[in-house]
Amino acid sequence: MDARLNLFGSPTAGKFLKHIVSAGRVVSDTALPAATQEMVKIRASQINGCGFCLDMHTKEAAAAGETSARLNMVAAWREATVFTEAERAALELTEQGTRIADAAGGVTDEAWANAAKHYDEEQLAALVSLIALINTFNRLNVMVRQPAGDYQPGQFG
Repeated sequence: MDARLNLFGSPTAGKFLKHIVSAGRVVSDTALPAATQEMVKIRASQINGCGFCLDMHTKEAAAAGETSARLNMVAAWREATVFTEAERAALELTEQGTRIADAAGGVTDEAWANAAKHYDEEQLAALVSLIALINTFNRLNVMVRQPAGDYQPGQFG
């Protein structure tokens, strides 16, 4: 399978990717736990059907020491006992923020309040930014049908 467009060979896409990757570094350098960041990326990518991002983020999480039990349960986090209450709140916010068009009003006050119980304002800013960012990456990759399966941990630095 080949991508419809070579994102890495296009000057326009290259400039765009440079900026959104830079935005990702801002989020990764915050106090939002790294494990939570990966779970958010994985959950949004599952919802959006982005194989490229699922391949990347599950492999990165595993390389960072994440357990297969937790990685395998992200899609069923509501029934899983392997996530903290804070992670569960982040996953709920991720789902509602990713499926924003599916519900009038977008993210519910309840989901926001639950996340706010576990994360301070800077962590919430990082969480919201991360949800927006991974959705951007997902949409880009899904539109061009970026192939998945060959990613190696650390491949992009």
